[in-house]
Amino acid sequence: MNGPAEPFKIKVVEPVNLPSEKRRKEAIREAGFNTFLLLSEDVYIDLLTDSGTSAMSDNQWAGMMLGDEAYAGSKNFYNLENAVKDILGFKYTVPTHQGRGAEHLMYSHLVKPGQIVPRNMYFTTSKVHVELPGGKMVDMIIDEAHDPENTHPFKGNVDFNKLQGYIDEYGVDKISFVNVEMDVNMAGGQPVSMENLRKLREFCDDYKLKIIYDATRSSENAYFIREREKGYENTPIIEILREMMSYSDGCIYSSKKDCLVNIGGFLATNNEEIFEATRSSVVIYEGLHTYGGMAGRDMEAVARGLQEGAQYKYLKYRINQVRYLGELLMKAGVPIVKPIGGHAVFLNALKFLPHLSREQWPAQTLSAAIYEDSAVRTMERGAVSKGRDSQTGENIFPALELVRLTIPRRVYTNTHMEYTANSIINLYKKRDSISGLKMVYEPKYLRFFQARFEQIPL
Repeated sequence: MNGPAEPFKIKVVEPVNLPSEKRRKEAIREAGFNTFLLLSEDVYIDLLTDSGTSAMSDNQWAGMMLGDEAYAGSKNFYNLENAVKDILGFKYTVPTHQGRGAEHLMYSHLVKPGQIVPRNMYFTTSKVHVELPGGKMVDMIIDEAHDPENTHPFKGNVDFNKLQGYIDEYGVDKISFVNVEMDVNMAGGQPVSMENLRKLREFCDDYKLKIIYDATRSSENAYFIREREKGYENTPIIEILREMMSYSDGCIYSSKKDCLVNIGGFLATNNEEIFEATRSSVVIYEGLHTYGGMAGRDMEAVARGLQEGAQYKYLKYRINQVRYLGELLMKAGVPIVKPIGGHAVFLNALKFLPHLSREQWPAQTLSAAIYEDSAVRTMERGAVSKGRDSQTGENIFPALELVRLTIPRRVYTNTHMEYTANSIINLYKKRDSISGLKMVYEPKYLRFFQARFEQIPL
């Protein structure tokens, strides 16, 4: 099995070190068995996230040298605004420092106390930004998304019976907006079909409901539509993106993923009321409406990266490198989420470590064990990430208890994928010797970032 050929050549390299076995054991214990608390210098291959970890192109770096750092009216903002119009088709753009800044502006404007936000599976920061103004995020994804073994090609799709059920139960006035994530992260990087988006637009029009996308990985979603959906086999990615966006009232976008940059974000819309409200708020929380927390050079890199990230040749390589890692693991019998997603391979921790109870945090345990074995940093996407019920305070144990192996864009070679696969395969062979964890520190919000654990003896 050979990995995909890279459609680029390497100009700059960053030396990395493989810590000794002794140091790895020390490091994970110093970090409280939380990979977010590891020092970067103790990591050999960093698969923690694809957010802000991409390698920028020579074209993007050239654009950085053209940064207009004027406080107001930076030309780089207008380049960004034009890129959003060209690629996504939105008239209005509000820049922010990163995606959660856009979430804050959009969701705090739209969500009122007591309202619900149906979404095709929660995401951590999105859920908090709905809850802070007094709302509640509820799940409307198809049931197949909660089954790691199911091979449905569009597991990110909206279940219209679930959505109708929320309307019947709560009433239309209690629904703030309908939230759709592209290439659903917590489901394993699973896409939404164009047919589903089109039908959702028709459904929401009947009830006069707004649709807001989390478009962070929309280019990767567009690739899957081209690959899997009849009628789009030869359609340019940009045309697919524009059609996707045309079925929404706006989007939030973390540029740190598909825009191939290290920082930045924006929200975009054709709705003038949303634009005016969020443009007024951005000057309070982020910065002036022509920079929104980003330097001019960063906006230029985002503008160019948005265009590069929508290129079919790049996306084909990107998706297939992720697929290569997943196929190496599947061939060895390691349990993963199927089909393999767009930005990451997700290990099924419940099948990997069936001897651990949910209260022993199997995904957190497995992520820590992978680091100790190989200095490969991954992350938990399960009960620790899901958190507690905002009303009862009880832990929520979702159907999916996963470890995410997130592939940074244009950073690692196929040899790095093979090293990672070999480590996990070897760990799987001795999985019965892995002992669970107990949580000993938990912050109030987004606990997976800062929680600390101790090992439970077998």
